Formats: sequence, C-alpha cells, structure tokens
Amino acid sequence: MMRIVFAIAGVAAMLCFAVSPSQAQSYGNAPWCAVANQGGGDVVWDCEYQTMQQCAPNITGGNRGFCNINPTYVPPQGQWRRH
Repeated sequence: MMRIVFAIAGVAAMLCFAVSPSQAQSYGNAPWCAVANQGGGDVVWDCEYQTMQQCAPNITGGNRGFCNINPTYVPPQGQWRRH
C-alpha cells in the first residue's frame, strides 16, 4: 500500500515540477495575440488574430488579459512588398 502512495506522490511531483509556472504557452502565428493570465504565473499567448479588432472580443469576453503584437510573428514570404 505504501508503494502505491509513494508512486502516486512521485507522479504528482513530476507533473507539478515538469514545467515552470512562469513559462508562457504560445500557439498560432499571426500578427496579434490575446495574452491571458491563467493564474499562478501561467500566461497563454493565443496568436491567431490578424488585427487587434479580431483579438479584442476574446479579451472582453471575460478573460483577464490584453491584446499584444506577436513578438515571434514571421510573415509568409512574399507577403510584404516594397513600393
């Protein structure tokens, strides 16, 4: 019985300490991100918005966060042209 308790405690400890809570999770590759605080230092960057106007309803819908320019955005080649 004690082995089971120690095994469960070990697995729980690995899950708790495997990812630092201060690390941000990010997904998407668009110019704008909805940055939401999940609590406990967890921040999620939802980067799937082409404009700030597309991002704003996600934040005003109850999430604690803000819209921000995606710092890791890489536009597809040929998208930007010089005139």
